[in-house]
Amino acid sequence: MPQSSPDGDVHPTEDASVPAATPLTAPREGVPPLATSAADVAEVARRLAGGTGPVAVDTERASGYRYSGRAYLVQLRRAGAGSALIDPTEAGPLDALAQVLNPLEWVLHSADQDLPCLAEIGLHPAALFDTELAGRVLNQGKVNLAAMVEREFGLLLAKQHGAADWSRRPLPADWLNYAALDVELLVEMRDSLSRQLHAQGKAEWARQEFEHVRTAPPPAPRPDRWRKTSGLHRVGGRRRLAAVRSLWTARDTLAESLDRAPGRVLPDSAIIEAALADPGTTHELRALAVFGGPRQRKRSALWLDALAEARGLPDSALPPKRPAGGIPPAGRWPAARPEAADRLAAARGAVAAIAEANDLPAENVLEPRVLRELCWGDGTGSAGVGAAADVSPESSEHIDALLHAAGAREWQCALTAEALAAAFRGHARA
Repeated sequence: MPQSSPDGDVHPTEDASVPAATPLTAPREGVPPLATSAADVAEVARRLAGGTGPVAVDTERASGYRYSGRAYLVQLRRAGAGSALIDPTEAGPLDALAQVLNPLEWVLHSADQDLPCLAEIGLHPAALFDTELAGRVLNQGKVNLAAMVEREFGLLLAKQHGAADWSRRPLPADWLNYAALDVELLVEMRDSLSRQLHAQGKAEWARQEFEHVRTAPPPAPRPDRWRKTSGLHRVGGRRRLAAVRSLWTARDTLAESLDRAPGRVLPDSAIIEAALADPGTTHELRALAVFGGPRQRKRSALWLDALAEARGLPDSALPPKRPAGGIPPAGRWPAARPEAADRLAAARGAVAAIAEANDLPAENVLEPRVLRELCWGDGTGSAGVGAAADVSPESSEHIDALLHAAGAREWQCALTAEALAAAFRGHARA
């Protein structure tokens, strides 16, 4: 069982013969009151300022229900200050909280999911510890929060409300209890994982990973997002692809205006069926599944206009069957560029060996995207990354430059550049 110290903190057990995990049902000090006003936030900030050490941070969003990725709840916990729950939709500006939180180290689980919505409300960490990333660098296998809490502390963390509609008001009491538990043990987990990282000589690797996440710029909008429509493989011909694009765009515009998840405005399956059937009248449209329902009947004109727009496009404006540019899926490389497929196979072998030697997941030794970018070109950086022109394409210096340009961290470059260069030299001789 996890051991409790006199101060009430929970520490990982050292006993290898622990009994079945114990459910974690409530925070140690109970569920904190929900801060919904400027005065409430000022009190939370005052308490947190009196605490010590890093602060555990989490958010709850409503991505399956809302178009936006905003935070509908912020959970915090710091030693000596206890836990806090803040409703950022009601509390107004969080300047007082930012003054306390922003200079601190934050502990988050899967920080890249939470940092964007926290930045929207003025919260930015000065330093970061990501427990999920730490678990990956430690090669722990399952690194979801519940699995890690059970492994580290022998406690079961319920996850039944993770996909709930957190934009709902008022928030139910059991949801608030669940949310507070998400930060209950994050700082203790940070301390345990930090000790393990140092023991394995991986602390600096993890630090670079944390900093990479902390300083990452907002992701650029993906081009041709409509191509992610589920079932698109069923649509043949550029005119029908144009119909999918037009319906997707109409849906996206409406979803954003309603702040509703696009799939709740119109499911992908309905977009595909309409593109295939290409109805030209209200009667034909409403004969299709979904479009005959009461909500969609009111929007018939919107969907028919989108289909008519696609129908009227000149051939020159139709989308290509496949996206222009970019790197194709690796499965198509043997036919499209066999030498690149051979390079990728050699590179994957080298990375797998490095992963095994260093007890790391291969995808954390080097991101698959980086490896594909490195191998798709001709070895001189033509895949979209560059290197010094006076360096041999098969030298470790050249590979190191390519890796840095593709976003690999220093520790990853140091581990892989020479091995990849050797793999490419071996491939070239074969």
